[in-house]
Amino acid sequence: MTIESQRSPSWGTTTKLVIGLTLMAILAGIFIYYRSIVSLLVLASIITYLFQPLVAYLTGKTRLSWRVSTTLVFLIFVILLIGMLTGAGLVIAQQATGLVRVVQEFTNDLPDLANDLTVILEKYGIKDIINLSDLANRLLETIQPLLGQAGSIVGSLATGAAASIGRIFFIVFVAYFILSESQRVGKITFDQIPQYGYDIRRMTRQLSVIWESFFRGQFIIFVMVFVVYLIILSALGVRYSIALAALTGLAVFVPYVGSWTASIVMVLVTFLQPGNYFGLLAWQYSIMVLAISLTTNFIFDNYITPRFLGRTLDIHPAAVLVAALAMASLMGVIGIFLAAPVVATLKLLGMYIFQKMFDLDPWPEPEEESTLVEFPWYRWSRQLKSWFQKMKSRKKSKK
Repeated sequence: MTIESQRSPSWGTTTKLVIGLTLMAILAGIFIYYRSIVSLLVLASIITYLFQPLVAYLTGKTRLSWRVSTTLVFLIFVILLIGMLTGAGLVIAQQATGLVRVVQEFTNDLPDLANDLTVILEKYGIKDIINLSDLANRLLETIQPLLGQAGSIVGSLATGAAASIGRIFFIVFVAYFILSESQRVGKITFDQIPQYGYDIRRMTRQLSVIWESFFRGQFIIFVMVFVVYLIILSALGVRYSIALAALTGLAVFVPYVGSWTASIVMVLVTFLQPGNYFGLLAWQYSIMVLAISLTTNFIFDNYITPRFLGRTLDIHPAAVLVAALAMASLMGVIGIFLAAPVVATLKLLGMYIFQKMFDLDPWPEPEEESTLVEFPWYRWSRQLKSWFQKMKSRKKSKK
């Protein structure tokens, strides 16, 4: 009677290579074919990242379990979401629809405007140097698909389309189950992977810093930019102030390019606005709004944004722009917002591969202790608690 061997045979190098490449091809095919679903899963992951510290704080401060805390947080979020969709959300969606319509009308007139400018430039002999018609057509090829997608999303939300509402709640439910079950899933250990355990652990830590810091930091900046611009634009009497403030807030996800794009749209809206209570001409009113916008962007870019993001990404703006165009073709509008962390991820992986290809140390510098971006309301709560404790101690000392 033979004893069955319980030892599994090892895979050879060729087998590992074939299986690895096959899995990569399958994953790439799934990503391309089901990219619309992938976009929804990405949004669910973003919500999970944003809510995780809140659930952890609630679990640590109370006797509630992780699942109960997650349920409570998402229940409040769903109530607020329903209120947004039925109340203020409709106002925002209607303003966004009007804003998209203004931009679409301008882009439709862009070829005629380019032809008129070409006729003017022809008098000065500049026509052969700059082909505005070709430039306008290429710009339209890039902008129109994005505008069409944004218009369909905003329009469906404004009319209460069931498909869009279904997608929103699908994202929320997926995020809920990911976060509620995250504590039950055991942590992955890399000690059993021969020789590469440290590399994988360090790579995982650095990727976590990139993505978590980006999403949490950008979320804080988005809220601040939205509130500041809502106050400024409302005070200046600009049309679609809520939609423009939201657009400017979302623009922070695309460094440099996003803020300039939002400023251009702002100038376009103010220039086409029927009137203003300052009694200024359209171009004067647009210049005033643009000057205030550029000043506000300068303050955010140089004093506020570095406080929350620092040099977490450390990537060139041109690389972000190219990645935004590529990601837009793959995932639409969502891809634009993910361009910056994707470039930072590719940079980290590329540097690791480059170092290993030339037999160099992939980690030449010692690992710095990383701290995730802290939501400001956590700091405010600590400061408020410290202030109350000081007040109590002063009262006791007086007694």
